[in-house]
Amino acid sequence: MKLISRIQTIALACLCTVCFWQAPQNQAASSWNRFRGPNGNGIAETSVKLSQLTLKDTVWKIDLPGEGHSSPILWEDTIFLTSMNKDTGAFHILAINAANGNILWTRDVDYETFKKHDFNSFASPSVTVDADRVYVLWATPGHFYAAALDHAGEWLWKEDLGPFKSQHGVGVSPMLYKNKLIVANDQMGASSLIALDKTSGSRVWKADRKSGKAAYSTPCIYTDASGRDQLICNSEAEGISALNPDTGSVLWSYGKAFDKRSCSSPIVAGGKIFGSCGSGGGGNFVVAIEPPSDTTSSEPKLAYELRRQANYVPTPIAVGDLAFFWSDTGFVSCVDPASGEVHYQNRVRSRYFGSPVAVGNEIACLSTTGELVVISASTDFKILNKVELDATTHTTPAFDQEGMYVRTISQLYKFKN
Repeated sequence: MKLISRIQTIALACLCTVCFWQAPQNQAASSWNRFRGPNGNGIAETSVKLSQLTLKDTVWKIDLPGEGHSSPILWEDTIFLTSMNKDTGAFHILAINAANGNILWTRDVDYETFKKHDFNSFASPSVTVDADRVYVLWATPGHFYAAALDHAGEWLWKEDLGPFKSQHGVGVSPMLYKNKLIVANDQMGASSLIALDKTSGSRVWKADRKSGKAAYSTPCIYTDASGRDQLICNSEAEGISALNPDTGSVLWSYGKAFDKRSCSSPIVAGGKIFGSCGSGGGGNFVVAIEPPSDTTSSEPKLAYELRRQANYVPTPIAVGDLAFFWSDTGFVSCVDPASGEVHYQNRVRSRYFGSPVAVGNEIACLSTTGELVVISASTDFKILNKVELDATTHTTPAFDQEGMYVRTISQLYKFKN
């Protein structure tokens, strides 16, 4: 089924949204090591009960130095995130004790502010982390940096990926694949996908791409029927394409997928690959691509489009055999990803730049005013809970086995029930 009307949104937030990984990455069960969790799919294994959560379940709340829209990332008992203090001109990388909220260390980078979109921040990319290192992105118009620190906050390497030209600032987050840190560098200037050796920062490969409107879509890994990993990338200029993550060579491309900016990240569900595009003036839509069964002899095909109440900034989520598309303007669409059948479209109100996450059969998403809305992950639309933080937030919650961590623009919360 196609959704056929236009959606109005003024969100051109250059926020960190994320993709759905099918391939296991051998991470510790206790880590939430990247945006939306260890597999990038937003599914949490935790004792937190979203439908029963209240403000009384706040374990601690701390003030952060500066502001930002990057989401908290965890490795075991440590939280990592970034913020930017416009008064001092410092970009902060922080490590925080997950048990008590104490700041363990802060590393500062001199930063030159520049013109960006009002909905964006200077600290929007979320970090990613493994057992040895914390990987960080930040950018100014003249420089796009990738860097790594160890868990004690010691600098290991820093690489300048070149200028970053955009109307709205930077927002894409890094991702790990095997021994590589992969950065999507789709911008108005010279665009590329870059793989760096995660130990040294040296370049493993670089895939040049067409330039257009800057994209804020973090790639994901799709594992095909033969067991081959494919790196899925979205941008307005390139559409939806798949690359060999080991070499950077293009496996296939559906170049006519989008006619607007791509902010949300791709997900894989029901045998389809999903991506979206949009603009502040509306016209947002989602495409569902049937990936080729044989990259040497067949081409990707358009399976269907979702054009009514489509998401632009928030990345969708797949729970069981259902996919949920949470729009910027507060509409949720529950869809059978295999067929495109729409089970419902209902409004939860508010505006959303963060992406939904799920615990069991419950899905939660944070509004821009700090309202955590919880719905049922079923074909029946049910609002199960609302928790009001009353603070600006463009981020996505993180989880460990016992807690949920929520970042507003200038504070960090831990909840436990």
